[in-house]
Amino acid sequence: MPSSAAMSNTFSSRDADPTKNPHSHHTHALSDDDDDDDELDFLDADDGTRDILGGDPLRDDPAEPLSFKRKQKQTSFFSQPARLFNALTGGGSSSNTPPNRYYNHGPSPPRRSPPPDAHHLDALGRASKDDLPLDWNVEGPGRRVGYEDLTAIDWIFEYTKERQRLRMLKLSASGLLGYVKQFLDASQVWVVLVLTGLAVGALAAGIDVATDWLGDIKYGYCSREDGAAFYVSKTSCCIGYDEAAKCFGWKPWGAAFGISSAGGRWFVEYIIYLVLAVTFALAAAVLVKTYAIYAKHSGIPEIKTVLGGFIIKKFLGVWTLITKSIGLVLAVASGMWLGKEGPLVHVACCCAHLFIKLFPSINGNEARKREVLSAAAASGISVAFGSPIGGVLFSLEQLSYYFPDKTMWQSFVCAMTAAVVLQAFDPYRSGKLVLYQVTYSTGWHGFELVPYLLLGILGGLYGGLFIKVNMMVARWKKSTSWLPGPVVQVAIVALITGLINYPNTYMRAQCSDLVSNLFSECSSSKLLDDQFGLCKTGAASAGTIILLLLAAVVGFFLAAITFGLQLPAGIILPSMAIGALTGRAVGIIMENWQHNHPKFFPFLSCPADHPCITPGTYAIVGAAAALAGVTRMTVSIVVIMFELTGALTYVLPIMVAVMLSKWVGDAFSRRGIYESWIHLSEYPFLDNSDETPVPDVPAAQIMTRIEDLVVLTAAGHTIASLAAVLAAHPYRGFPVVKDPRDAVLLGYISRAELAYNLHTSTRPPRSLPPETEAFFARPPLADPRTTLDLRPWMDQTPLTLPSRSRLHLAASYFQKLGLRYVLFVDRGALQGLLTKKDVWYVLNGAEETRRTGGGGGGGGAGVEGLAVTGEAGLGP
Repeated sequence: MPSSAAMSNTFSSRDADPTKNPHSHHTHALSDDDDDDDELDFLDADDGTRDILGGDPLRDDPAEPLSFKRKQKQTSFFSQPARLFNALTGGGSSSNTPPNRYYNHGPSPPRRSPPPDAHHLDALGRASKDDLPLDWNVEGPGRRVGYEDLTAIDWIFEYTKERQRLRMLKLSASGLLGYVKQFLDASQVWVVLVLTGLAVGALAAGIDVATDWLGDIKYGYCSREDGAAFYVSKTSCCIGYDEAAKCFGWKPWGAAFGISSAGGRWFVEYIIYLVLAVTFALAAAVLVKTYAIYAKHSGIPEIKTVLGGFIIKKFLGVWTLITKSIGLVLAVASGMWLGKEGPLVHVACCCAHLFIKLFPSINGNEARKREVLSAAAASGISVAFGSPIGGVLFSLEQLSYYFPDKTMWQSFVCAMTAAVVLQAFDPYRSGKLVLYQVTYSTGWHGFELVPYLLLGILGGLYGGLFIKVNMMVARWKKSTSWLPGPVVQVAIVALITGLINYPNTYMRAQCSDLVSNLFSECSSSKLLDDQFGLCKTGAASAGTIILLLLAAVVGFFLAAITFGLQLPAGIILPSMAIGALTGRAVGIIMENWQHNHPKFFPFLSCPADHPCITPGTYAIVGAAAALAGVTRMTVSIVVIMFELTGALTYVLPIMVAVMLSKWVGDAFSRRGIYESWIHLSEYPFLDNSDETPVPDVPAAQIMTRIEDLVVLTAAGHTIASLAAVLAAHPYRGFPVVKDPRDAVLLGYISRAELAYNLHTSTRPPRSLPPETEAFFARPPLADPRTTLDLRPWMDQTPLTLPSRSRLHLAASYFQKLGLRYVLFVDRGALQGLLTKKDVWYVLNGAEETRRTGGGGGGGGAGVEGLAVTGEAGLGP
């Protein structure tokens, strides 16, 4: 037998290597150490592992034919009074006519077909046509078991399964009871979304309160005697006071230790700040490393990948939810340059995934599950910014791979529920959903478009440079072996951040407090307590401008090295803070310019008795521009900022700045920060809206040719020989051909289904011996009781293209349909195979890496000969 080469699969060979991915060679049916219940388990009959037509794979006869033949049209029930009565009452049909034997009506297991009796055989010893199933009766996508970890889902199969389920539900339930069943089935999604909104709103309120308290503990504690306790934050402790200096209930650590000198008090408070900051960061890192490694980072790149049809087990598990929530409180309270807005999206998806488990019809369908997760993601942004509509647009613009119209309405309901719950808890005791929610009483002038445009350009420059620096740091950490472990890295960065933050007033504060003050107006009704000196005028404001710009520059580098550490961390709020710092500095400069030169012609439109320029609005525009530059979002950012300010008049300046920021950022790279992390992590994510140019080459130049594939023939196998094939080749699936001479394509069977059948067939109730014949095309006289028929588990209708097709067409199939693989045939003969991972490598410019490094699914290029197993003399 010629030596077989690698076959294209849905994941890179790095993950197929048994030394690096122990799950790549065995299905979950054969794994003893996989105790994860976050996804489907092959051996759990109640876990959604039923095939597309229902039934239990362990109990059904796999030799029974499956059919996709349409049911014959029934005559109108008005023609028969009994049928009309049964339709109204939900009773069974009065007809004694048996249903079509080739039409599967629902989840009931198919009937076993007894072997043909002697009197049914014709003169040639063949069974009659009515007693033996025909091959066309088993055509279709085949039966499936659960997906393995780090594999792509089959979108077409999942939606076909859902259509079949709904059809069976409609056929099996008629009358009033049937309508009730259908109503309850349709309401399951809404129950999940409402429960998710309630949970996310409550969790967000708890995270806000805990973060506020832990963040303030670094500076002092509450010692009021009127009922306030140690666990109360500074804001709650000083509620009712216009100025923080008048709040005697709040005790800084220097005063608590009785230190009288200003220098000694500053030094003691500095040390306590450092110790607590490093302790909080270390605790968050240890929690992530010990309990849930997927709780690190923001989670948005992984959410985009999961919503795109990828399986990442334990990413949305219960332990991930708990670790993410607690770790997020500790990480944000440490004062590092990170935010909780992005991670709240991950928290919302974890909550939705937890409630999805209550409803098997949703939990058993990966496509429906992703629709619910897309809607739930909106609630995370809704509670992060107090922006329900912005959350819906964020899910649509940034996260979702497939976003039908019904998902938009579901997203709105979930986001609104979460916002209402957060408003009811009122964590800041101010009536606001978020701490930095402000309103403005004045409008803008035409000449201010020039500084707004400048802020848009600066935001684009910030976004492009930040992504480059952040990716450079991440690649350096991956390629450097002498660096300490991830927990030590977090401690070092937390210590450096604390040392730098405390001397600068603007960097010392929590990001949410800083942004709230930067957005505020300098008026007696808006900002009574100027803690940061933002309302200084004249020459006194020069120091403020320098400190603001210095904080923006230093914060840029601190955020670049922080985002990517092994702890929960988002980049949305740090980007807003950096943009707001720059915008506020520009606003103060414009305010001083107008105040000192009121006769300058652009300022002639300013009223003489009212402030002309509001620096807080520049902070809003700068924050929006910086956020657009780093994420490359547009519409959702404008809506979020509008919901934050409530000022419709400032929508146009924000739109102009966001548009310009995206253009400038795209000049660096078309990838935003989340897409860059997806690319760095090598997740096989193909965005259906991606504008990456596809090479104008034939798909035959990219596909894995048949000479380099391991192909199964229709017959000539035993259970032992197929098990040997699985043991020898770690590939995700195998094309099936009629014979090695003409290689007529019969279908495709994935590794999961093949391994599952081999595993269960040798165990009770069948207990077949290893030498049992196994086949993909039924021999004429095969006994279904003593053979293994794999046709029901084989995809006999895989999507195929001619080998002369262009790569652009094949890539569009993968992007628009969410395919896992495409087979190329010419006149029915197999020519090659192309996988999602192969297309990802080509579109990301790594085709040469795949070939030289053995990556991707194709592999084995250059090995000659058709590796066919199962044919006499050619297979094991």
